[in-house]
Amino acid sequence: MDSNKFSAQIERFEVVETGRRRRWTSDEKLKIVLESLQAPRAVSSTARRYGISRSLLLTWRRSFGARASEQLQPAFVPAMVMPDQPAVPPVALAGPAGGRMEIVVGKACRVIVDAGVDMTALSRVLDLLERR
Repeated sequence: MDSNKFSAQIERFEVVETGRRRRWTSDEKLKIVLESLQAPRAVSSTARRYGISRSLLLTWRRSFGARASEQLQPAFVPAMVMPDQPAVPPVALAGPAGGRMEIVVGKACRVIVDAGVDMTALSRVLDLLERR
């Protein structure tokens, strides 16, 4: 006695076509990649819009990123030779040479400097403190 009842029967199989494989040109891929880079978290929505998987889009992004970095080659930068600027004479201070100055910026910042402070450095520091 045969324990398998369906061994003598022939079954019918159907082949269901899922669609043909799409071919994307490099220009189309680049357009899709650039669109996905326009906004943060745009990878999934861009992939859905074009009917491709997220992983395929990320693969395209990596490949275009690698090509962009390969195309960057070292090159010469044009340079201009400028004449030396005349030396700016130091500002004469009214006080003694060993004096100190206290500058109060706002409620929380106080800067104390000697008379021989570099004025450009001091102005940078004051600019940074004013931006706070």
